[in-house]
Amino acid sequence: MALYDEIGKSYSEHRRPEPRIAAYVERALGDARIVVNVGAGTGSYEPVSRVVVAVEPSITMIRQRRNGPVVQAGAEALPFADGSFDAATAFITIHHWSNWRAGVAEMRRVARRVLILGVDIEVLQSFWITDYFTLWEREVVRDPEVDDVVDVLGGADVITVPTPHDCIDGFLLAYWRRPEAYLDPSVRACISGFARSSDAELAPGLTRLRADLDSGEWGRKYGHLMELDEYDTGLRLVVSR
Repeated sequence: MALYDEIGKSYSEHRRPEPRIAAYVERALGDARIVVNVGAGTGSYEPVSRVVVAVEPSITMIRQRRNGPVVQAGAEALPFADGSFDAATAFITIHHWSNWRAGVAEMRRVARRVLILGVDIEVLQSFWITDYFTLWEREVVRDPEVDDVVDVLGGADVITVPTPHDCIDGFLLAYWRRPEAYLDPSVRACISGFARSSDAELAPGLTRLRADLDSGEWGRKYGHLMELDEYDTGLRLVVSR
């Protein structure tokens, strides 16, 4: 919560819901009408066609919300009775929870269907950004293994959600075809992995990235990405059965 009380100040500038990702969520929700969104932040990916109750621990994030009721609470202890909702959702948030297993168990308790949008850590670790930064090696990024999430849910379907090249939701790997974006401090400020790191820790990687962009080295190594309209950045939508 303390992290998002700080970085959340400009969150709505770069972290807007991407419609092509939201479409996957809408399909997976099926006939669910009453939804609780856990770790809701400013409300990205909350379905506008359904009744949504948001749960968010950070008051900074809550103050930026514009839609629906919100309860200030953590995922690990949801203040609702068993089976209160048709569905429980969590969008790119589970890696921030102090106990993600407890949070997922709570989602199962209060809803008959659970949707979790997260990142496959193996894909993350193979991304070109590892040439410049080691955010996950210092446990800055702590996404659980997808298979572990499926196990805690007691079985689930895993849907690969590709990231469009012009994605407007600026999560960590959203700029896979726009490497210059990582040089922008306002972009980095809205990505928790960067926000958790000091300027001194990031400086060497930023220097290398800037030099590779200026020299054309990045283009020689990864220019093939410029020919793609979408890319698998590891986004996975896990839907309980």
